Amino acid sequence: MSQPDVIRVLIADDHPMMREGLAAVIEYKPDMTVVGQARNGQEAIDLFRQYQPDVTLMDLRMPEVGGVEAIMTICAEFVNPRIIVLTTYDGDEDIYRGLRAGARGYLLKDAEPDELLAAIRTVYDGRQFIPLAVGAKLVERMGNPELSDRELEVLQLMAKGNSNQEISTALSIAEGTVKFHVKNILSKLKVNDRTQAVITALKRGIVSS
Repeated sequence: MSQPDVIRVLIADDHPMMREGLAAVIEYKPDMTVVGQARNGQEAIDLFRQYQPDVTLMDLRMPEVGGVEAIMTICAEFVNPRIIVLTTYDGDEDIYRGLRAGARGYLLKDAEPDELLAAIRTVYDGRQFIPLAVGAKLVERMGNPELSDRELEVLQLMAKGNSNQEISTALSIAEGTVKFHVKNILSKLKVNDRTQAVITALKRGIVSS
């Protein structure tokens, strides 16, 4: 039986090698143990309900249910769950969404094992773990204007190469309304044309390719 001070960790990632690698690093430490491994966001929710781990490592982009949605679901059901976003994505929008959903930490997958272990212990102790580079991007994001839900829909279709007319048809809105949204998007992203808007949105994690 585990001692009370052993940190029980749940890993949620859709890549088997990543899960196994994280588990190996964690299990090597006597004060930590892995209680479950989830392949997608829905499994993460189910396993969290089953084990109620001390700390959860949550990938952002997974099949079936994404990491942000999984975090929101868990935070709605449980008091103060300790969740760390562990992802390859460092766009300011990804960081913002993950932390806004309720995550207590944010770490990139190329972090050193010692940083991963430090993050787990820090969040377990009830504190936030946000590296300086991540914090700087978060501050930058907080200073940027929000895109509306409709603007996000238009931007996602722009990223797929759709014209204003195609976007108009897809969203059942007038082409003039699409042009209005595109103008607002360019202004909020501080760019001059659609191509720059898409590049910026992809880089920041506002839309996915």
